[in-house]
Amino acid sequence: MSITSLLQQTTLLPEHYRALSVTEMESRILSIKKKLGPKLFIPGHHYQKDEVIQFADATGDSLQLAQLSAANKEAEHIVFCGVHFMAETADMLTSKQQHVYLPDMRAGCSMADMADIYQTEQAWPILQQLFGDTIIPLTYVNSTAAIKAFTGRHGGACVTSSNAKELVQWAFTQKQRIFFLPDQHLGRNTAYDLGVPLENMAVWNPHKNILETKQPLENIQVILWKGHCSVHEGFTVQHTETVRKEYPAMKIIVHPECSREVVDAADDAGSTKYIIDTISQAPSGSAWAIGTEMNLVNRIIKQHPDKQIISLNENFCPCLTMNRIDLPHLLWCLESIEQGQPHNRIQVDSHTSTEALSSLERMLARR
Repeated sequence: MSITSLLQQTTLLPEHYRALSVTEMESRILSIKKKLGPKLFIPGHHYQKDEVIQFADATGDSLQLAQLSAANKEAEHIVFCGVHFMAETADMLTSKQQHVYLPDMRAGCSMADMADIYQTEQAWPILQQLFGDTIIPLTYVNSTAAIKAFTGRHGGACVTSSNAKELVQWAFTQKQRIFFLPDQHLGRNTAYDLGVPLENMAVWNPHKNILETKQPLENIQVILWKGHCSVHEGFTVQHTETVRKEYPAMKIIVHPECSREVVDAADDAGSTKYIIDTISQAPSGSAWAIGTEMNLVNRIIKQHPDKQIISLNENFCPCLTMNRIDLPHLLWCLESIEQGQPHNRIQVDSHTSTEALSSLERMLARR
């Protein structure tokens, strides 16, 4: 069953949940967690609100949480506090006896949505005509199950922001060119760090079905899908210049989903885990400006009162699509499970799952 059909089936949050006090909701959530015990597992992504993270049995990035869900064989009900592509991955990795739920089906990722499977299927034969059988697709894990299946079907693999370099290096041993979806910035930054000149990268525009480049086709090594993270693209070189001016001793660390120009202007760049570990290991009294999602930045600030930490853009808002899940939706989801009438279950069809898992397995084999 597709995510679209599930969205059509889901019902809106009953209004009475909005009238409950925070104390009442927290009490009822704790009661259900105690009642269901090990049968319930709540993974919480780093970008979620603190009001939800407080109930998470594990926190981490999307793939890590999906793997933890699969490893937790006692858990029959996995209430994924993240977004739809994360819950899809969890469903594909877990057993048939485990059911995955998304408390709010509106919780999504604008970047993942920028790589539509129908647009991708239109692009592939055009690229094959331009370049022949010289391309291997790679997709960031921040993509739909359908896109993961596309890469699996064509011999490609998934990547995370932590292992993108290793997978791009592997891909170049398989084919002459890489087709990187859906985040152009992670693809560009990774390839550039591995020595691919910027002029040897082209951008595929899915809205116009054209390859954007001024270079001869034979020079192109990397084809980047024209997608991005709306949060990380919001950080600019001007923000780095402001920090340099106002806090001369402060180091700037950003996520590789930021633009090439911002990564160049920063002192360091790396995955969410890399950012968390770097700040944790930094000496007391050190000063940092972090270019990533605001909920995570605020949590890091609270965890390290001995350090001066700010957001690279202090006027930035948290990711709206990543922040759909709140206490009312979490409680509603848990009570529906407790009552034996669960809703918002995420199910990926077996064909898509098989092809997507081949993409994930190629990645995991090289970690």
